[in-house]
Amino acid sequence: MTSVARDAQEPVRLLFEMTRDDNPRLYDDLIRFNKGTKRVNRLRFLAHEGLLAQQWMTIQGGAVAMVAPVRPPGEVNVNAAVARQTNQAFEAPVGGEA
Repeated sequence: MTSVARDAQEPVRLLFEMTRDDNPRLYDDLIRFNKGTKRVNRLRFLAHEGLLAQQWMTIQGGAVAMVAPVRPPGEVNVNAAVARQTNQAFEAPVGGEA
């Protein structure tokens, strides 16, 4: 088994702290839920939607397009500014901290 396959089977565990100053919109959205499963599921959902939006925003070579040229059936309209903000919320911290 390759290291990639082995890593794909292990769950990802996250522990982080966030203040409203870090990202007010994300903080306000998450604080609506009590600690625990509902808050974690909301963050998981937002991260998944952010990944989908990011995939639609990027084109081959990593350049950013403002509007995806073709959307699959049932796809909702993605606001480019909101998608960028979501992506920024999950970027690696400056300075290489984990």
